[in-house]
Amino acid sequence: MSTPHQTPAPAAPVLAVEGLNVGVRNTGLVHDVSFTIGRGERVGLIGESGSGKSLTGLSLIGLLPEDVHATGSVRLAGVDSDIISASEAELSRLRGKDVAMVFQEPMTALNPTMRIGDQVAESMLVHGTAPDRDAARKRAVELLAMARVPNPGAAARAYPHQFSGGQRQRVVLAIALANDPSLLICDEPTTALDVTVQKTVLDLIVNGVEERDAAMLFITHDLGVIANVCERVLVMYGGRIVESGPVMEVFRNPQHRYTQGLLAASDLVSSDAHRQLPTIRGTVPSAGRFPAGCVFNTRCDHATDACTTQPPWMEIAPDQGFACFHPAGTEEEADGELASTTTAKGSEDEDRVPYDGALLGAEHEPSDPAVRGQITVSDVTRRYTRPRRSLFSPAPTIDALRGVSFTIDPGERFGIVGESGCGKSTLLRILAGLDQPTSGSVEIEGTDIARLSTRNLRFLRSRLQLVFQDPMSSLDPRMRVKDIVAEPIVAQRLRPPKGTLSEHIERLLTEVGLRPEVASRYPHQFSGGQRQRISIARALAPQPAILLADEPVSALDVSVRAQVLNLINDLVDQLDLTLVFVSHDLSVVRHVCDRVAVMRDGEIVELGPTEEVYTNPQHDYTKTLLAAVPDLRAALAASRDTPERGMPGA
Repeated sequence: MSTPHQTPAPAAPVLAVEGLNVGVRNTGLVHDVSFTIGRGERVGLIGESGSGKSLTGLSLIGLLPEDVHATGSVRLAGVDSDIISASEAELSRLRGKDVAMVFQEPMTALNPTMRIGDQVAESMLVHGTAPDRDAARKRAVELLAMARVPNPGAAARAYPHQFSGGQRQRVVLAIALANDPSLLICDEPTTALDVTVQKTVLDLIVNGVEERDAAMLFITHDLGVIANVCERVLVMYGGRIVESGPVMEVFRNPQHRYTQGLLAASDLVSSDAHRQLPTIRGTVPSAGRFPAGCVFNTRCDHATDACTTQPPWMEIAPDQGFACFHPAGTEEEADGELASTTTAKGSEDEDRVPYDGALLGAEHEPSDPAVRGQITVSDVTRRYTRPRRSLFSPAPTIDALRGVSFTIDPGERFGIVGESGCGKSTLLRILAGLDQPTSGSVEIEGTDIARLSTRNLRFLRSRLQLVFQDPMSSLDPRMRVKDIVAEPIVAQRLRPPKGTLSEHIERLLTEVGLRPEVASRYPHQFSGGQRQRISIARALAPQPAILLADEPVSALDVSVRAQVLNLINDLVDQLDLTLVFVSHDLSVVRHVCDRVAVMRDGEIVELGPTEEVYTNPQHDYTKTLLAAVPDLRAALAASRDTPERGMPGA
């Protein structure tokens, strides 16, 4: 007698999260989060800073701070204990073995006093996956080779400070995969990396989990990365999952207005005639201050009374997110294109006071108005000499710049792109008068600053200002905002253009989209995007003709990035500034700049109109940079032709 065919039961998920709540004292931070990840599945978790992404990831591995508590259930396949209620001893046995994590900053994840090989081997020795120390060290070298760390044998004997950021992240990945975990959690692992290094690290992560058939949760704010790495996506806001599903399905047809806003802000191609990007108005509220009803209703242009009075969540299907009261409609979509959005410019950008345009320090204006804001760099080199390694050998030298030449016209938007170590920052320091070239000339508004003394460079401090990459480290935490913004004026003994210094500061804060009453606060009381606005206000205080921006948006969420880029574009137009914009991301430079120089090893390898360089690159290195940028549009288009597991059409 034949046995009837039976459909095999679906395999149990590697990770099952049910009803996860995280809070501190009486304030809820993560609310009723539930999802599963199957074996071999790659799931992305996206959202702005403050949405609860990292707290969710830390909950899954039992690494929440002491004063933060969690309830609910987090279970790993093959582990008897629930992670939420497990003891520290039980958690120590599964961390690094059953579940591993790759953090955003590798230097803080590595022990600076231990050799790299010993740190990789330690993970295997602690969990007993290597029979002895010699076997662990041998396996460590193999893992470093797998992670494409150059010269793995020598690297195993080196210390973390001897590696670049990308190499350190590869080491952390080798440690995370050393014991073949069933779940890998990646928390913004490539945010601080160059695009080419990022691509290498992402390839290593995907290959590592595929070879082990492991589950992966990838936390990031970069939707392009998610589109190229993950199969399913969870969209988080206000500590809640507001939408989830297959990546391409969610990105092509987003149902929640928050998802739609993130996608629009990520698309640097879709700007208007004034280079204005779509943004999500306002900022993420502080913990405990999210509104009733739909937590996004205070930032949504489609919100009605129903969004504030109805219950906050209407579940529509298990593990499929929640309904939006006013979901996006298909009439706004085009096949293969990113969904458009009607979200307006951020509320911080509204009701802005027009800048009066009066100039500070008129005595520093160039005698020839035609050269205002002009920069001419001619055959500039910069050679650094390192300390001698021995008494009889010559001191080693490094050529940071090798014959760099270009001219930036008044009012032009000029981009400089390249990887870390290519000479971008050295060139920027020389333009700012913070360093001197070994040879060549640098003319700012007709004056050669290459050989001027510090005293004679005083005119440059009012004519040229900088905006740095990390606003938190560039702002004095002990100074109030009003003192930070006023510092360039006070230090140079300049006079405000109109009225008092306080009135000038109020006008500057209003111009960059901040309320004047925030002047009495300290930097730590602001979000990252707001701190960058303060940095821009400080740079504009002496009303310069030239603005140097060094990676000003690389550390920001996509929605905040769009706001800051819109602000920079507005100010450059209104104040007729010459902009020098430094970045490793050609897509950002394409949006902001008219002309771009591509740098490699201290040289300019390609120079031309940005759109021409972007669409028809001539140098192989430029092509490599462009290919490394995670392109959301390209991923959407490619997915139509190449169905994958978990994606539409599979």
